[in-house]
Amino acid sequence: MTGLSVVIEKNGFSGVVALTGTGWTDSEIVAGLADRAQRRPNQRNTAFAIASMTKGFVAVAVMSLVESGALALDTRLRDLVGDELPLVDPAVTIETLLAHRSGVGDYLDEEQLVDIDDFIFDVSAHTLATPDDYLPHISGHPQVSAPGERFAYNNGGFVMLSIAMERATGARFHDLVRERVFEPAKMTGAGFFRSDDLPANAALGYVKSGRTNVFHLPVIGGGDGGAYVTAEDMSAFWIALFDGRLLSNDLTAAMIEPVSEAPGQKMRYGLGFWLAPEGDAVVLEGMDAGVSACSSFNPTTGRGYTVLSNTSTGTRPVVRHLEDESLSFRC
Repeated sequence: MTGLSVVIEKNGFSGVVALTGTGWTDSEIVAGLADRAQRRPNQRNTAFAIASMTKGFVAVAVMSLVESGALALDTRLRDLVGDELPLVDPAVTIETLLAHRSGVGDYLDEEQLVDIDDFIFDVSAHTLATPDDYLPHISGHPQVSAPGERFAYNNGGFVMLSIAMERATGARFHDLVRERVFEPAKMTGAGFFRSDDLPANAALGYVKSGRTNVFHLPVIGGGDGGAYVTAEDMSAFWIALFDGRLLSNDLTAAMIEPVSEAPGQKMRYGLGFWLAPEGDAVVLEGMDAGVSACSSFNPTTGRGYTVLSNTSTGTRPVVRHLEDESLSFRC
């Protein structure tokens, strides 16, 4: 951990780094402030926003609904939403959305963002609290490619999945993720928290100006990102995913079977999870204004790491160091 400690200090890292796994002595480093104004330090149990890492939880919840029969991988989105998304190709299915191969137009094209800290929604953040609140923002984007034709990372597609979950069950999206992922995995610190009503142990996110990110992100996370977790929650999630508490072994295996190459990311992708270019490591990562997170787990070796930060680029030097150490997993 000595070299890692140097990287953390040199880069002014704010967050938590946790290394866990079979054959290791579990290690954790905590640095920086969860609330700069109040000088409240980050701690082991601090909950951090995790941006797109949330997609993994959403994907598992969707597959849980598949397992229970409420959804099927070949369920067509339009069969659930009707004319609410008129520009979506009728052939778009739950599976193509999970695999980022739906070809739907994206309301948030990350490739167009020069600096994530400059992104601000063109509507008030407090108006985006439920999946249906996104409908006006995702319904006007035409299909960009045929379903199944190619991989293209898509935030709007996972918002559509959250809407599909509600339509298929009549239950609230946030409740479905809590009941099907957080609770059975014993992720006691995880949740979808409102930015204007955070729990006492949550970290505030900071952009490079030093201000918080409260105006940059929806007031509460949704299908494409925005949940909060602790480092311990992520360890609990990986263990629960691979010990059969969340899904059958067959469905878990299907989620981490490579479906696409993602050359720009130098990674592969399954159904809701990034996969290392070689080997068995499964990866979740996310970045938003004032948020960066990465967690990787290798089910073969039982080793993994989680890096959570309340700044936009805080995880980068830490993850780069872990990769340079030739560890068998990566973000």
